[in-house]
Amino acid sequence: MAAAAVQRLLASRPVGQPDIGYTPDHNKYLDRSRRRQETEALPKTLPPGFPSELKSKLVWDGNSLAEAYDWNYHLSDDDLAEIHSALQHFKGLNEPLGFVSRDIFPLPKLHHRLREISDEVHNGHGFKVIRGVPVTKYTREENIIIYAGIASHIAPIRGRQDNQFDGKPADVVLAHIKDLSSQVEATQIGSPAYTAEKQVFHTDVGDVIALFALGEAAEGGQSYLSSAWKVYNELAATRPDLIWTLSEPWAADTFGKSDKPYNLAPLLHFQPKTETQPERLIIQYARRSFTGYWGLPRSSDIPPITEAQAEALDALHYTAEKYAVSLDFHQGDIQLANNLSIFHARAGFRDSKEKQRHLVRLWLRDPDHAWKTPEVLQPRWDYVYKGVTPEASVLPLEPYIRSASSGSKNEVDH
Repeated sequence: MAAAAVQRLLASRPVGQPDIGYTPDHNKYLDRSRRRQETEALPKTLPPGFPSELKSKLVWDGNSLAEAYDWNYHLSDDDLAEIHSALQHFKGLNEPLGFVSRDIFPLPKLHHRLREISDEVHNGHGFKVIRGVPVTKYTREENIIIYAGIASHIAPIRGRQDNQFDGKPADVVLAHIKDLSSQVEATQIGSPAYTAEKQVFHTDVGDVIALFALGEAAEGGQSYLSSAWKVYNELAATRPDLIWTLSEPWAADTFGKSDKPYNLAPLLHFQPKTETQPERLIIQYARRSFTGYWGLPRSSDIPPITEAQAEALDALHYTAEKYAVSLDFHQGDIQLANNLSIFHARAGFRDSKEKQRHLVRLWLRDPDHAWKTPEVLQPRWDYVYKGVTPEASVLPLEPYIRSASSGSKNEVDH
């Protein structure tokens, strides 16, 4: 990023904002942690109701996970033949892409396996990778039909990722993740999704995040996942004060794209066990909402984050990094992750003329397995899932910067 843009970010941050940027600085993290523990009276116990330890398949260490869990599903020749047949069936109907569904993208044999994958994502280890879609065999439109078709058997509801397309109201349900920094000014980019930079551990919005690799980078760009439940267990055991911090309201910057300058919500939500549901921990956060990024610096007219919150952000990232699994993510792979309990990140990368990293993303929901949405998050979930119709759904074929991640501040994204 240009030096001038960096200075703009620093100059525009709120008065009192800690010295913290989107890219974590390990030395600053260690210094802040040491300083706070030496000078502050930090809580030694957890908030009321929060467990000292979570026990579940969702608690895993990526350094040893492969010994106990195979997260890969390799599409067989029979699977690929069935997918090709479903593609031809859908194309024969001449329906718009927004109408792709399990009913008109029929996978009679593969369907059962895809339902098992949904169960694994919601109730098992929290993620799965489907490998082997022959991307080069199909056109861009056909690949997106295949992707949406397969996903519809795993989680049939596609979420809204933008509310306008080509300047008109629309339910944009597919987003492209690609480096566009050579095509647009840095001031127009407000998310690392549109750069080649490292992307820190975070969550998206909604229940399940799906990523389909249309292309891979010439170098780098590894995909990482980490168990938020494992991160919780470590922080609960070593720094219960940070659990207090994470479970208290944070001011998430809306960057001028809402009728409110910021939204107040905790990052961490605990749901005790009930007669019908196991205990569940939900974490929702994007670091850039608290630090800013490129063309969307932290707004100067909203409350700064606190030193405790700055430390908590770094603690989440570095603890997630410690226990992450690196996925061998290649062209033709579809990665599915429980967005409520799994952090994801990526390494920086370099594209070439011949090889360019290009992912397409869906935010999905499966009513059969969906977790209960915390009340404070319901408005955001309503924006993503409520009222999305096939008629208004758009699945763009070419990359563009969605409104919520654009440096322009005049689009509304509630």
